[in-house]
Amino acid sequence: MLNAAIMAAEEGSNPLIPNLWELLVTVVGFAVLLFIVFKYVMPAFEKTFAERTEAIEGGIAKAEAAQAEANAALDEYKQQLVDARTEANRIREEARAEGAQILADLKEKAAAESARITEQAHVQIEAERQAAVVSLRAEVGTLATDLASRIVGESLADDARSGRVVDRFLADLETSSSAGASK
Repeated sequence: MLNAAIMAAEEGSNPLIPNLWELLVTVVGFAVLLFIVFKYVMPAFEKTFAERTEAIEGGIAKAEAAQAEANAALDEYKQQLVDARTEANRIREEARAEGAQILADLKEKAAAESARITEQAHVQIEAERQAAVVSLRAEVGTLATDLASRIVGESLADDARSGRVVDRFLADLETSSSAGASK
């Protein structure tokens, strides 16, 4: 044994250089391990990565679709809001126009009623004036006949004669009053 140890020391084995069999076993073990990893482990990882990629891309697509749908809903909401405002403005303008028309109709009715009342008042005043004129004619006629009877000294009881005297007196009175009014 001592001999073997001396021989090994003489041969000069270097502890830094690995044994060839150890190197070969290590390389073959590594190759088998590499083969197992590439054959079974890597496809499982690739499948998991692909599923994750699909899930992420699907999620992105779903998010983009949801965003597009939300944008479409927002645009539709804005359009409905514009339509509602337009409709409200139209209804408001129609109400204003209708109110103005109602006001104009009421003013027209009030003016017509006022004109009717004024006309009725004028007719009533004219009727009362005519009644007063007839009453005054009869009274003035009676007074004129009495006065003329006293002045003339004879009785003017004859209706025809008294009617002519009263008519002549009133005609003279109207002529003098219209001549006085035109001056």
